[in-house]
Amino acid sequence: MPTARFLLWGGLVAAAGGALLCVLGWYGISGERFAERQLPYLASCTVPGAALIVAGAVLIGTAATRTPARPAGSLRPGADPTDPDTAVPSSGEPPLRVPGGTLAHRPDCPLVADRADAVPAAGDPALAPCPVCEPWPP
Repeated sequence: MPTARFLLWGGLVAAAGGALLCVLGWYGISGERFAERQLPYLASCTVPGAALIVAGAVLIGTAATRTPARPAGSLRPGADPTDPDTAVPSSGEPPLRVPGGTLAHRPDCPLVADRADAVPAAGDPALAPCPVCEPWPP
């Protein structure tokens, strides 16, 4: 899931940069009367800008397909599906926490997998989900 966020933000930055280049190219072309003086603006701004917009759209589309949907049965009985705090952890075992920690982890998370002092989180509402293993679906 962190890869999807990286792709999304990378796509947004590429598309915004491409739009900026297209606007700069248009501005440069609009001030030139003859076609031979407009070509440098096309080559240096407008064409690369359009390529960046297409690349950004591809990255955003890829990020959208990598974002997992909430699996069936991932909510506690009677829970509100729009409330992310009511989701059941993605593994069958209860989430773990490190004593004094503020994050809930899946048991197979590399941050707690080999730690003997990891204890069950016991549904503590003050815990945030781990950004590495993301124990609750989005």
